This record gives sequence, structure tokens and C-alpha cells, in this order.
Amino acid sequence: MSRSALITGITGQDGSYLAELLLDKGYMVHGLVRRSSSFSTGRIDHLYRDIHEKPKLLLHYGDLTDGQSLTNLVQEVEPDEIYNLGAQSHVRVSFDQPVYTLMSDGVGALNVLEAARLLNKRKEVRVYQASSSEMYGMVLETPQTEKTPFNPQSPYACAKVYAYFQTVNYRRSYGMFACNGILFNHESPRRGETFVTRKITRAATRIKLGLQDKLYLGNLDSKRDWGYAKDYVDAMWRMLQQNEPDDFVIATGETRTIREFLDMVFGRLDLDWNQYVEIDPRYLRPAEVDLLLGDASKAKEKLGWVPQTDVRELARIMVEHDLELAQRETHDKKFVYA
Repeated sequence: MSRSALITGITGQDGSYLAELLLDKGYMVHGLVRRSSSFSTGRIDHLYRDIHEKPKLLLHYGDLTDGQSLTNLVQEVEPDEIYNLGAQSHVRVSFDQPVYTLMSDGVGALNVLEAARLLNKRKEVRVYQASSSEMYGMVLETPQTEKTPFNPQSPYACAKVYAYFQTVNYRRSYGMFACNGILFNHESPRRGETFVTRKITRAATRIKLGLQDKLYLGNLDSKRDWGYAKDYVDAMWRMLQQNEPDDFVIATGETRTIREFLDMVFGRLDLDWNQYVEIDPRYLRPAEVDLLLGDASKAKEKLGWVPQTDVRELARIMVEHDLELAQRETHDKKFVYA
């Protein structure tokens, strides 16, 4: 009998890769999506092509902030595993929308845990909570491990710390199988275009083809530990396959500045980024996080997980994808004005 999983945030970067992984493993996958006036399923539309005869992917409308409807859904589908990836995930936006960020990222996680606790009265459900390296904030030690104290520097990070400790509390208080994955920055061609890596690869490829003149960024000296999202969702799955629940840092163990990422991306296109990049104060955070560097030794030892893709290969993957998008854009413009 195949297992089933519920993924909140299934239409996001991580959700789409995780859905692919679980479908490949034979899972019945349920996804939670927010109702809106337009469809936002672009990242997962391709998953429907092979499952029309025997659907293994079902989407359900809902919202993490609506605890009762979430509980109703969990009771209805009775998943074996819940992956809570849904969130307001943009750090800079959280300064402009702190209350909404707390509700979706913090209270939303609590609603997931409570729904799982109630289902546990009938059957065991395992819960994965998407925690974040942003919780370390102004870091108190380097590299950061599972034992490093949190020191959040944004409303987003504060909400994630709340969700992290609620997950630990439910595990201890109710004996639930609940894990935190403390994931460091992970990128891909499916990353939202307002996030700095994708913003860079989209702009660089458009500049290469004459579709854009400038790229405006904030702090170029921030250092991040960048991995490939497709690698990281495998770690999420592995956490819920263990005999005992635990919390894990998932990272590459290497750090790069945004300047270095600019070098990689523009260099692949034979461009000098200094000629095109300008600093815009609007993109500076009120409180900056300067250095994030994770130590994933525990994940390697207990999960058998190691990153498969380094940052240079990641940059290549993203540039090739976005160059194709830019070429398509060029073709469409020529067609329109022909």
C-alpha cells in the first residue's frame, strides 16, 4: 500500500521539487494551495502529464492561517507525512508585512502541528517543519550547527524561531514524530524572481540579449551558504524516514558573497557585472544578516545526506534555464513587432 503525504506550499520552489520526489517514490501526494483569482501552479503543471489515468496528485484549497479548515483537511486525507513548506518566505518583505508573516509562518506552523496531533489519535502522522538559517541572524558562532543559539534579525526569522520551538514542544509534549529542517539558502531555476540569486540570473541573461540595461541590488557583501533546492528536498524526506525524530542543519558548508555569485553568473555570459549593477537602498534590509555558513555533519552521519551540487554548478543550471527564457522572450518580441 502506497504512502500519502500532504505538502503545504506545494506550488513553491521546494514544494514542486518535493512533489516530484514523492511521486517518483510512489506516494499519493496532496497539496495545499491558496485560492486566488489566477492559477499559481506553474511549477507543478508538468506533474499532471503522466498521471491522468491514475491521479496521484490532488490539490486542495486552504490557508495555513485557517486552523479549522486545515484540521478538517488533515482528518479527511489522513496523510502519513506532512511537509509544512508554506510561508511568506521573503525576508525583506517581512519587514513591510510583519503581522502577516507571523500569522502564516508562525501560527500557520502551529495550526499544522495541532491538526497532526488530532490525527495522531487515530494514526501516526510524521511532520516536517521548514525552518531556516535566517533564525541564526547575527550569528553567535561560525559555522552554525544544530546547537548554535538563534539570534533572529527579521520578522521572518522571529516567526520561524516560534515555529521551530513549537515543533520541538509538540515532539516532547505529545510524543509526536516532528522534525525541523534548518535549511540554509537553496536555489534553483524555480526560485522566485524577487530572490537575489534568481534576480541575478534573470537580469544577467536579459542583459546579454539586450532586453535589460541595469540590475539593482542591495548589500553585495552578504555571505550565504547556497545549495540546490532539488538536493535539499531529499534531505526533508530522509528526516521523516528515521526511527526517531530530530532536527537537522542542511547546508553545503561553503559560503560565497553576492559579489562572487555575480562573478559566476555574469562570467558564464562573458559579461563584467560591474558595468551593469547598481546599488539601490530600497533593497537593503533594516537589519542585515552578514554571514551564514552551515555545518551539515549531523545530516551526513544520521541521514546519509550530502549535497550533490556546488554553487558553480548551481549557477550554470540557473543561467542556462534563464538564458532559454530570455531567448524565448526575444523571439516573442520579434514575432509581435514583425
